[in-house]
Amino acid sequence: MKIAAISVIPLRIPFSIGPVVPKSGGKPWEAQEIVLVKVETENGLVGWGEAFSYSCQSAVVSALEDMVVPLVVGSEIDEIPYFMRKLQQTLHLFGRYGITMFAFSGLDIALWDLAAKASGNPLCKFINEDAAPQTSIEGYSSLYRYGDVELVAAKCQASLDQGYKVIKLHEINEPEVKAARDQIGNTVALTVDTNCPWTPAQAHDMALRFKSYDLLWLEEPIFPPEDFDALAALQKDVGIPLAAGENLCTQYQFQQMLSCNAVTYVQPSVTKVGGVTEFQRVAELTRMHGLKLMPHSPYFGPGWLATLQLMAAIPDSGFVERLFVDHEASLYGNFIHPTDGRFRVPCEPGLGAEPDPDVIKTYRL
Repeated sequence: MKIAAISVIPLRIPFSIGPVVPKSGGKPWEAQEIVLVKVETENGLVGWGEAFSYSCQSAVVSALEDMVVPLVVGSEIDEIPYFMRKLQQTLHLFGRYGITMFAFSGLDIALWDLAAKASGNPLCKFINEDAAPQTSIEGYSSLYRYGDVELVAAKCQASLDQGYKVIKLHEINEPEVKAARDQIGNTVALTVDTNCPWTPAQAHDMALRFKSYDLLWLEEPIFPPEDFDALAALQKDVGIPLAAGENLCTQYQFQQMLSCNAVTYVQPSVTKVGGVTEFQRVAELTRMHGLKLMPHSPYFGPGWLATLQLMAAIPDSGFVERLFVDHEASLYGNFIHPTDGRFRVPCEPGLGAEPDPDVIKTYRL
C-alpha cells in the first residue's frame, strides 16, 4: 500500500468521574485528550490510529507532524513490522520511548487497520485466521483515585450495577482498599494500581497491609517503574502477584522485565508500546514466559478497538480495562459501553468500526 496522506487530529472530549477534580500529569484533567492518526492510501482506503496523549497532546501532535509524517507520506509499505523497525531506526536519536513511541504507536495502529481492511477481515482474523469466534470480552472497571472511603464504596457498587466482576482501584491507602473489599464481598476480584508511589521498602510495607484483602494483583507499586529487580524481590517476598507494563515501550523493555521474573500480569498499552506490531511481540514474550497478558487500555479512540481486536486474536488474553468515567460523546457509540460487564468486539474489516465524523467535527481542536 502506498501512503498518500496523513492527518493528525487532536480531540478534547469532556468527561466526568464524580465529585472530585481529577488530575493527570500533575494538572487538572477534565477532558479526554485523543490524538487520532488518519492515514490514506493512493487507492482510497482510510486507516485510523491513536497515539497516547493524556496531558502531553501538543507534544505528541508535534512529534507526529514534525518527525513521523514527513518520512511516511509517499512510502510504499508492504510489511508493517519491517517498515516500523526502519522508522524507529531512522528516528532513534530522539529516543525510543515516551513521546516518540506514542507517535509511532498511532501510526502503526492505522497501518494495521488499513492492512486488515484491504484483506476484508477484522483485525483479529487478519492477525490470526484461526482465532476462535468471540463476540465479547470480559472487562474490569478501572476506578479513579478518590481518597475517600464512601466514594470508593459508591463507585464499587456502581461498577457492580454495570455487571463488572473485576474492579481495579487506584488507591494508595489501606482504608480505601478495605472499603472496596467490604462493599464488593469476596466473590468479586479486586486489584489495586498505585501508579508508582513508593520506594521498595515502602512498597513492601504497604503490600503486607494490602495482602489480607485478597488482591488479584498489585500494580506498579515502585518508582521508578523500570526497577525490575525491586519488583521481583517484592513479588517473591510478599506473595502478591504484581502487574506492570503500561509505562514500558517496545518488546525490549518487556523482555528485561520478564527476564527478572518481576511480574505475573503483563500490561502492554497499544497506544504507548509501539502499536499493534510491538503489542504482538509482547504477547508472544508473555506466552513464552508462561505469564498472563492483561492489557492496559483506558482510552476510547482507535486504541480501544485495537485492544479489543488483539485480545480476540490472542488466546487467554485476560480482561479489558475500561476507565470508569462518563463521556460527553463517544467516537464509537456503544462499543465503549459494557453489557453485563463485557464489551463487544466489532466485526467489520479493520478495527471493526469507523469513528463518528460528527464527534470529530465537534470536539476537534
